[in-house]
This record gives sequence, structure tokens and C-alpha cells, in this order.
Amino acid sequence: MADVIVYSSDWCPYCMRAKQLLQNKGVAFEEIKVDGQPQVRADMTKKAGRTSVPQIWIGALHVGGCDDLFALERAGKLDALLQA
Repeated sequence: MADVIVYSSDWCPYCMRAKQLLQNKGVAFEEIKVDGQPQVRADMTKKAGRTSVPQIWIGALHVGGCDDLFALERAGKLDALLQA
């Protein structure tokens, strides 16, 4: 199973949806919270090129945010990425 990293915020409904999808699939992931941590958010922004959360990586692939994760699921491509 690929390593999954989710940058998130406690108050973000999109973060909650993305994490719930991963949990429903039985996927273990590392959650990195950006709340009150400007340097962590800056590091995420530098890596992702985006300032919003969640930002999700599966292995070395930057998937993007919640909508991107759900789009992969709807297209039937998420499980293959998780198994890589």
C-alpha cells in the first residue's frame, strides 16, 4: 500500500470528507495539521503549489485536494494508486 499524506485543518469540511473517504477504504494515512503552524503551511504550499487544505499525496504523486481525490474515486482510479 502506498504511503498517503494529508495536510489538513481541524475546521475544514473538505479535509473531513477526504479523510473519511480514505478511512472508509481502510487506508492508513499520515495527517499533518497546518492550524497555527505557518511554517508547516508554507512548506505544504511550496510542495503543492496551493495554499488550501486538504492537500493529499499518494506515494510521490500529489493528488491535490478533496475534489481531486473524489474525482479519482469516481473514475475508478483511486484504488490502483493506493495499491501502487
